[in-house]
Amino acid sequence: MVWFKEKRYLIALAALMVGFLFIMLLKAHGLAGNPSAQEGTLPSLIQTEQENQQLAADNDKLRQELDKYAQGESASALAKQQLRDAEMDAGLVAVHGPGIRITLDDAKARGTQTSPENYVIHEAYIRMLVNILWNGGAEAIAVNGQRIMSTTEVFCSGAYIQIGGTRQVPPYVIEAIGDAHNLQSVLQFAYTWDRLGDFQQQYGITRKIEAVKDLHLPAGSLAKFQYAQPVKEGS
Repeated sequence: MVWFKEKRYLIALAALMVGFLFIMLLKAHGLAGNPSAQEGTLPSLIQTEQENQQLAADNDKLRQELDKYAQGESASALAKQQLRDAEMDAGLVAVHGPGIRITLDDAKARGTQTSPENYVIHEAYIRMLVNILWNGGAEAIAVNGQRIMSTTEVFCSGAYIQIGGTRQVPPYVIEAIGDAHNLQSVLQFAYTWDRLGDFQQQYGITRKIEAVKDLHLPAGSLAKFQYAQPVKEGS
């Protein structure tokens, strides 16, 4: 009988402690003894959840906008790089770098026992040397400061040679940017270069070559197209 009373006492004590802890828990959350807090808790939680959902939606929208901006920046950077590459290929950009410099000049004195043509530098020599240098890996070429481009003409016009719409007289200085060793080597196997060497010994023309650590070549001029039009894709 005593044991039964002690058991009931322990159960009552445990229930009292549980109730006390429950009340303390409610007070800790600001709910116990405050009916208005109890009534405002649920709407407040709902409002907080709605605000969180709105913030998440705004974050997603901002992330999408940033992704679009990043894609646009990448496309713009790619277009700018392609434009720079095209300008470089077309010779529309001033460049510098290592290479070689060739100097050609007419003979100072001319004899009478052979053709006077042997004492002067002809436009054909310049054209051939330019082509040889392109073949040897030259990345940019200029003659007397005129950048050689796809539309640059080199032809004789009486007492001068016309290059890129300008009248040039000797000495003719050909500058080519590229591997100096390769450019010099390709000239050694060229008939035109050997022939100029023979003329130098026989008739006194000037044929000189030197390696240069840093050449500076000007940009070429943009050609004007009046009749040629780009072909549209699919046509």
